[in-house]
Amino acid sequence: MAAATHYRLFIDGEYVDTPDRYEIRNPYNNDVVGTVARAGEREADAAITAAARAFDETKRLTRARRAEILLAMSRGVAERQADFACNITLCTGKPLSYARAEVSRTVGVLALAAEEAKRFGGGYEPLDLDPLHPRAVGIVERFPLGPIAAIAPFNFPLNLVTHKVAPALASGNTVVAKPPPQCPGPALMLAEIARDAGLPRGAFSVISADPPVAERLATDERIKMLSFTGSARVGWSLKAKAGRQRVALELGGNGGLVVDEDADLEFAAARAARGAFIHAGQVCISVQRIFVHRKVYGRFTQLLVDATEDLHVGDPMDENTLVGPMITREAGDRVMEWIGEAKNAGAGILIGNRRDGSVVWPTIIELGNPALHRLRVWCEEVFGPVATIEAIDSFAQGIAATNDSPYGLQAGVFTRNLDHAFAAFREIDAGAVIVGDTGVFRVDTYPFGGMKGSGLGREGVRWAMEAMTDPKILVMNLREPA
Repeated sequence: MAAATHYRLFIDGEYVDTPDRYEIRNPYNNDVVGTVARAGEREADAAITAAARAFDETKRLTRARRAEILLAMSRGVAERQADFACNITLCTGKPLSYARAEVSRTVGVLALAAEEAKRFGGGYEPLDLDPLHPRAVGIVERFPLGPIAAIAPFNFPLNLVTHKVAPALASGNTVVAKPPPQCPGPALMLAEIARDAGLPRGAFSVISADPPVAERLATDERIKMLSFTGSARVGWSLKAKAGRQRVALELGGNGGLVVDEDADLEFAAARAARGAFIHAGQVCISVQRIFVHRKVYGRFTQLLVDATEDLHVGDPMDENTLVGPMITREAGDRVMEWIGEAKNAGAGILIGNRRDGSVVWPTIIELGNPALHRLRVWCEEVFGPVATIEAIDSFAQGIAATNDSPYGLQAGVFTRNLDHAFAAFREIDAGAVIVGDTGVFRVDTYPFGGMKGSGLGREGVRWAMEAMTDPKILVMNLREPA
């Protein structure tokens, strides 16, 4: 076994160590793969102080300079793609091929931020609509807020950090990031790359900290915005403590998928299996609840079971693996408990209900009775390789069932009926409705975020830049020339 890596903190442009440390274990085999320096109050304060100081410099950077830095960061991540992917897989159990895809997305997000830095801004505002000011004109510009706190989860430890860091830097802000405790390496490497790209000292710091210290990022008045991705419980708790800070929350979901009677069933089943079980279902937009028109229910269900059986389960370092381990054995215990609860309540287990250590096999649970909607596998976020399936009598019933949830992140629809597609778009209460694919679909440019308990605000570089800036108008109340 290779020697464990020690992960320090990155504060004010330098690596910083502390004597207080914790271990990282490989979720697949439980080997110790790293130790992490834990930040205390002093280190947290140093990071925030550096961000506040550096803001005096970053807010004055030209668009051209911000774009240069972000483009250099994009190249830097691309050059270290193998290092990033291996680190993600070892620390989180994400299948290696999926980890590589995450790194590739990050390269693109940074390049996109470089482009947005060039063109993002305000514009001319006509003011002569007021007859009292016939020659007044306005110029609107957007100004950065200041230090931004970025908190990200383990399932995308690089790209979800980047979705906060890239728009912050593109719009002239500074960042203090708290990466996931299970996988701080990608954020630390990104900060090092940013420094080497010419980002001013202190503009991007990374600290690993326990919740009492991390809460400083939500309560310190020098932090002007909190951008959080993670569990609903933690996210709403931080918002309650944030005071006057601006807050963006990207939380959980229990994504619905509606399969209409005219759908391409083989394609839909293959996409549903992947959407439900990739990365062991540890994706906030994972497919969890599947509603299939009764006319095609039997055929689709068999195709879904067949597609699920074909998924490669096991070692995440295997190139063929799509379903790796749960992040911890305790997470696996919870998922198996929820599956057992459903089975004991009378739900059918079509495939799965099996585990080996931290690996839980993809499980499809058939619900034949609406009374079973009280089960946790249906009404809460499983965040594991579990999906429910049930028959519906109409497309409208599928929409209603999808909406019967405290969450509203993304939903998928398979239909060839244009009226049904637009009905889903109009009626489903979610941040995105994906027609022709599952809710796992995402392109990093569009506004990503949820409704109801799934959060508030939107990510996607340009959309995040709007949240991280304030508009200010210069009014020129001109007079008639002499």
